[in-house]
Amino acid sequence: MTENIEIKTSSGKVFADLGLPNPEEMLVKAELARKISNAIIARHITQEKAAELLRIDQPKVSALMRGRLTGFSLERMFRFLNTLGIDVEITVKLKSRDNARITVV
Repeated sequence: MTENIEIKTSSGKVFADLGLPNPEEMLVKAELARKISNAIIARHITQEKAAELLRIDQPKVSALMRGRLTGFSLERMFRFLNTLGIDVEITVKLKSRDNARITVV
């Protein structure tokens, strides 16, 4: 049996397209988690060592590295980045386009 599949063009905002709550915050958290994961990998440390550094347990490091971000606030993720030797800089400015945007670089 063949099913018709509806295809929609993405708006470029995947969490909003999925209808999830707080899509902009979710995108920021996903980007921060990627940076934390990359920092752990770049340091060549185990999840156990990362857990010790970040003062969390290893399963939470695993969840973070897999993008399971429930229970991780932005502030907590900022602290993790600082602990891993990465500065966090927040810039607030007038929007430059028709829509306001949030960007993690």
